[in-house]
Amino acid sequence: MSDLSSFICSDELRLNVKANLSKFEAVMADDDSLRRAAVAIVVTDVGPGADINGLQDVEGWSDQAAIILTRRSEKLKNHPGQWALPGGKLDAEENYITCALRELEEEVGVSLGINHVLGFLDDFVTRSGFAITPVVVWGGTELETTINPQEVASVHRIPVTQFFRSDAPRLTKVNTSEHPILRMPVGSDVIAAPTAAIIYQFKEVCLCGRPTKVSHYEQPRFAWE
Repeated sequence: MSDLSSFICSDELRLNVKANLSKFEAVMADDDSLRRAAVAIVVTDVGPGADINGLQDVEGWSDQAAIILTRRSEKLKNHPGQWALPGGKLDAEENYITCALRELEEEVGVSLGINHVLGFLDDFVTRSGFAITPVVVWGGTELETTINPQEVASVHRIPVTQFFRSDAPRLTKVNTSEHPILRMPVGSDVIAAPTAAIIYQFKEVCLCGRPTKVSHYEQPRFAWE
């Protein structure tokens, strides 16, 4: 699916994403000392209005495929105000799917079943000691969201065509690692790893069918805590 005009939230896209994930062998972090977390990459449509920096009220985008991102509440102790995918730590007796779906409902009011799960991407190990498992979920069209103000300041539907911009990804060399920091531009803003790395792998694997790896990319210092 190389034609960007073909990224419509449709059954064809769902089948393509599912087929690409079925051919991808996701790698899980093998380290019992890591704390486990899961995030939901929810594929939906842009809907009646794109509400992200520099992309408000873009005519004709309503049926275009998008993923859900949030701005974390300023009330949160860790990473307040940052871009994030819906997700969090696994509770006792939870698996990655149930955690991702629970957090999705708790944060943005979207209730989806296990039958909506399309597959997994690679675990991303953070500097703060978490292994994040990305769960790709089909939300479909006309998905309604309601934020939990204790956790989420705002919810945004990011058109997947943003991930094909000529300036994406942005790689920045740092003196803390042999690997660069990966960032993804969104509107007039920029998202950093780990969220940006997961988004970039989603684009590469799910939309392009390329088995691109991202776990080696560095994170900025604000993401270490």
